[in-house]
Amino acid sequence: MHEPHDSGELLKAAADDDQRAWDMLESRYGPRMWATARACGLSEADAADAVQGAWLRLLEHLHTIRDPSGIGAWLATTTRREAMLILRKERPGVPLPEVVPGDPDPAAAVLEADISRRLWKAVSGLHEPCRTLLQLVAADCGNRQVAGRLGVPVGSVGPTRSRCLERLRTLIHLQETVQ
Repeated sequence: MHEPHDSGELLKAAADDDQRAWDMLESRYGPRMWATARACGLSEADAADAVQGAWLRLLEHLHTIRDPSGIGAWLATTTRREAMLILRKERPGVPLPEVVPGDPDPAAAVLEADISRRLWKAVSGLHEPCRTLLQLVAADCGNRQVAGRLGVPVGSVGPTRSRCLERLRTLIHLQETVQ
C-alpha cells in the first residue's frame, strides 16, 4: 500500500481511519505542538491538555480543512488557542498576551531552524549532481542557469530534479527511522 507523504494525502488517509496516517501526523507535527503549548507558559500537564485539545479540533474539522498543505500551521495555531483557553481558566482577570497571527513564535522558529538544518545536512549527504542541483533550485535559479552550471541540457533539469528530490525524501525518511 502507498504510504502518504504530503499533508493532503495524510489528512485524507486519516479521514479514512488509517491509523498509520494518524501516527505520521502525530510524529510530524506533535513536537511542534508541544513546543507551542510550552512556549505559552503551560505546565507539562496543561500542555498535554492543549495538544490533546488541538488533536480533538482536528478530528472535528478533518473534513473541512481548506488547505491541507498548511496543516502544520493550523495545528500550531489551534494548539496556541487551546493553550490560551487553559490560561484564561487558570488566571481569570489576568490579561494574557495577545496572540496575533503572523507574530513570530519562538518555539516554532527553533523547530523550523532544526528542520532546516536537518534538511541541508541530508542534501549535503547526496552525491553530485543532486547536491548542486538542489542548492541551485533552493537559490531560485531557473532551469537554464541550473543546466548551464551542471553542463546538462535544459530539458534534463526537470527529470533530474525529480530523481534528486526522491533520493532526498528517501534519505530523510531513512534518517528519521534511525532516530
